[in-house]
Amino acid sequence: MDALWLALAFFLGLLFRHIGLPPLVGYLAAGFVLNALGEHGSELLEQIAHAGVLLLLFSVGLKLRIKSLARPEVWGGGLLHLAISGTLLGLALLAVLTLPTEQALLLAVTLGFSSTVLAAKTLEEKAELRAFHGRMAIGILIIQDLAALALMTVAGVGMPSPWALLVLGLPLLQPLVVKLLDWSGHDELLVLYGLALALVVGGLGFEHLGLSSELGALLLGVLLSNHPRATELSKALWSLKEVLLVGFFLQIGLEGWPSLTTLGGALLLALLLPLKAALFFFILIAFRLRARTAFLTALALASYSEFALIVVKFMVGTGQLNSEWLVLLAITVALSFVIAAPLNRFAHVLFERLEPQLVRFERPDHHPDEQPVSLGSTQILILGMGHAGTAAYDFLKKRQNVPSHHKVLIVSGIDSDMVKVERHLHEGRRVVYADAEDPGFWHRLRLDNLKAVVLAMPDREAKNIAARQLRRHGFHGLIGAVSTYPEEEQALKAAGADMTFLAYNEVGVGLAEHVWEALEKRAGEQPEGAVA
Repeated sequence: MDALWLALAFFLGLLFRHIGLPPLVGYLAAGFVLNALGEHGSELLEQIAHAGVLLLLFSVGLKLRIKSLARPEVWGGGLLHLAISGTLLGLALLAVLTLPTEQALLLAVTLGFSSTVLAAKTLEEKAELRAFHGRMAIGILIIQDLAALALMTVAGVGMPSPWALLVLGLPLLQPLVVKLLDWSGHDELLVLYGLALALVVGGLGFEHLGLSSELGALLLGVLLSNHPRATELSKALWSLKEVLLVGFFLQIGLEGWPSLTTLGGALLLALLLPLKAALFFFILIAFRLRARTAFLTALALASYSEFALIVVKFMVGTGQLNSEWLVLLAITVALSFVIAAPLNRFAHVLFERLEPQLVRFERPDHHPDEQPVSLGSTQILILGMGHAGTAAYDFLKKRQNVPSHHKVLIVSGIDSDMVKVERHLHEGRRVVYADAEDPGFWHRLRLDNLKAVVLAMPDREAKNIAARQLRRHGFHGLIGAVSTYPEEEQALKAAGADMTFLAYNEVGVGLAEHVWEALEKRAGEQPEGAVA
């Protein structure tokens, strides 16, 4: 039967992807269909779903810098949003429903939390976990998780063990954890080590201490976030994590099929999502963030959290609420995923359209991370300093010493990942921190000296937006873009790119060129008449 569930999830995921929505919406739909057919979740599915969530949060931890949580806009914004949304929604529930004050406020605060799973997965798919808005969203989610631990204790859902204080000594384990990663190699031992850290040490270990297993998996990832092989470990776990997460979305859909009254209540709560996002937007604007950062962060957090199901399940079990509430919250969380997933996919496009209205709310004094970027006399600009962008940068720097028709060209790179920027600067490259998908970046940038731009970002929509912004601001120079799939080429050229290069094809061509040059060199070194 589980095989049929997976088959249905695959076909509905494929269908929703074909119509332009994320596959996870199809997985949720598969859960609802199975529930309508009389199927219910199983213990195996619950374990699969839980493992998928732990691996996702472990992967997020691998890309997180814990010092980002100390920022006032992170902890202040997260706690302020919980306080305001919990108070307002709590008063509304008290006015509409006949619930005791304590239960109404507890329910209201749980609805103030956002889905860590959805936000992390969406940001990861768009390669924006380390962009400024991505770091803001994940930081606020961690603050929410910490607040959730306190809330669960107040609600009686779980009381931490006195041994939970041992978690404060977790940094002392970092040398051992790092050394074991070095010894794990690059094959199946690497995958097994990641599973052991996420599921056993972070998951079961924290549960035995009375703490959240999700928080444990996240913190174990953070211990390795500065390691050079953190990205390799994340990629090694990627496929397994994606498959297991299907179980999580199926499980939410299988929670129950609503009555008309329950469905109406869920729809009403879903309609509050724009207000939840708007509150995040204005709070972050108050912390001097620019409109674009506040907007993208707010959209990433515009969902209801699976944590609400945990609290409501406990309250139903103790008789504080009837079972209809669990179905209501399951449908509400699922609807929030259905609404938020496509909005986040097209978040940059939405901001482009709403930019004139949203920038009016910006404060005149911007956050230090939002200051204008100066590129000086740069003539060739590379956007995205990953593997492809770095290779392009190094090639162009070498060509500066080769006689040609061009004068010496000054090359610079841009990346929205501060860790990458710091590494490139340490290695002697001219790279600055900025987000090339930000329309405000192009408004502040002088294009007079630029002759060519290379688009090497991993996200397809980001390259399209950058190409359009360049042409929109009067850039008539050369735009070259790296594409992953053949179908991207037409969209990139329509956006303004002059040429596109299919990544895998260019790797093969480059390798063949090196082999050819080596053969030519070897043939030239042999004495005339010698047999090669």
